Amino acid sequence: MKGSLKLGKIAGIGLYLHWTFSLLILFIVFVNYKNGQNPTQILWSVLFILSVFVTVFLHELGHALAAKKYNIVTKDITLLPIGGLARLDRIPEKPVEELVVAFAGPLVNITLAFITGFFITIPNDSNQLMTELSKGVNADNFFLNFFIVNFWLALFNLIPAFPMDGGRVLRALLSFKLQRNVATKIAARIGQFIAVGFILLGFLYNPFLVFIGIFVVIGAQVESDSIESKHVLTGYKVRDVLMRQYPEIDAHEKLKTAIDLLLDSQNKNFLVTDNTIPVGTLNRDQIIMALAKKGENETIANIMDPNLIFLDADSALENVFEDMYKNKETLMLIMENNKLIGTLDTENILEFILIKEVHLKKDHAA
Repeated sequence: MKGSLKLGKIAGIGLYLHWTFSLLILFIVFVNYKNGQNPTQILWSVLFILSVFVTVFLHELGHALAAKKYNIVTKDITLLPIGGLARLDRIPEKPVEELVVAFAGPLVNITLAFITGFFITIPNDSNQLMTELSKGVNADNFFLNFFIVNFWLALFNLIPAFPMDGGRVLRALLSFKLQRNVATKIAARIGQFIAVGFILLGFLYNPFLVFIGIFVVIGAQVESDSIESKHVLTGYKVRDVLMRQYPEIDAHEKLKTAIDLLLDSQNKNFLVTDNTIPVGTLNRDQIIMALAKKGENETIANIMDPNLIFLDADSALENVFEDMYKNKETLMLIMENNKLIGTLDTENILEFILIKEVHLKKDHAA
């Protein structure tokens, strides 16, 4: 992730700290200072925040190590002010695998809370607990706070709402009896219903709950739409949707030529060739950026993307669709018997999905 400092590697997984994390530390120091806390109390508060993010890292590492068991690679883990992000190269689709990977994170928090419980005295009632917590973080209640944070992190993450772990646990359980797309839709709707509750409570008590609710509503819909699209594409090959007619532009042409082609058609992606040999790709965003920085007389060869991606015509379309979105690819070259037979871009797949969804709705209506 851009703007992140690499801290090192654990079990082959890169660990990064986003620069905005420093703003959180400064904010904690400022708030404590404004409330009249002495330097020692401020230091304990900062140490506690750091311990919480160590916990968040261990939570994400739990997911990563569980995924590794199923040969799923974790690219990296990034710590952000709002939590951690583990980037898996793919989400496990078998119910048992997803259940294990999703539950592994909260299990880390449960384990940490359980271990911490041996070293603290838990207050006898809620009044005594609130009195202790109202003192702020100090040497006497540091591990009590640590225990409570891990308990709530586990509980919060197990709420059955995407994109939190509980939503994936729920989908995994439903997938034992239902198709994955149906299980995802049900889990997403349940999560969105809970999110509405967050939003309502947020308006009444804590505005932060509004943010969480909106995040869950959007995340659940994105997950549902993504899985439904993959389901529609299941069974199809790249050859079923490739474009045999595609726009080409010579690498020695000027940017002005690309601009004219862009304005004269609906095409947004171009194959760049040199004596009919593919040498790169060029998309609308690259054209606009190059125009702003270099002007319309710049040569296409200097602004194109030279990293060509080749696909076999018999590749599974659902996997290609996922990879295109994950890696933000724009144009891929489709090969058969070592010959270029067409191209494929995201828009073409989306149009294919729309057409198939219409056919499916008509079939269901009939």
